[in-house]
Amino acid sequence: MLGEGILKGMAETAKNFFGSYVSKERMTTVEYPEERIPTIEAARVFPFLVYDGADWEAGLRCVACQICEKECPPKCIYIDKSKDKKPDYVGKQQFYPTRFDIDVSVCMSCQICVEVCPFEAIKMDNEFELATDDRFGGLLYDRKQLARSNEYYHSIHPTEASQVDARLGEEKAKVEAKAKAAAEAAAAKTAASAPPAPPTGGGS
Repeated sequence: MLGEGILKGMAETAKNFFGSYVSKERMTTVEYPEERIPTIEAARVFPFLVYDGADWEAGLRCVACQICEKECPPKCIYIDKSKDKKPDYVGKQQFYPTRFDIDVSVCMSCQICVEVCPFEAIKMDNEFELATDDRFGGLLYDRKQLARSNEYYHSIHPTEASQVDARLGEEKAKVEAKAKAAAEAAAAKTAASAPPAPPTGGGS
């Protein structure tokens, strides 16, 4: 029937309008900012850098591989790689970013940086109230401003964060098992190549 879709839409609108007087669940708007709708887990705004432990600088997962910088469509990520290395979250010596900036005024929240990161180091935040009167400096976030703990990551994306932790735990266990096997092999080789002890005992 011609106009059937319009009639169905108007019926839904009327149901919510009159229902809002008797049921809060029927409310389609809230009195923001006094009232806020809980953010859904899949929400994404701008990226942040995940770190493990209590020290953001020592615990950053990022190894400055610069894949996200190269793949970023609007080119809003700027990374400088360190000259030295430090242990990462699995104990492997890795480079780290001495500079990691994101221009959130350019970022289009596409999440490509998250998808291409092989180290689970960059994720999407759900914080959206980022207004500032500093048009340039206030919208260029450095690595300290971008750093968020793994606990924070769990608080906003619990399902995804649990899956990531499980994968990283498996990788860490493999690295530790490999290192243990190598150490045992080296110890066995050393023992096998050691010269035999001289015989003891006296003669008459």
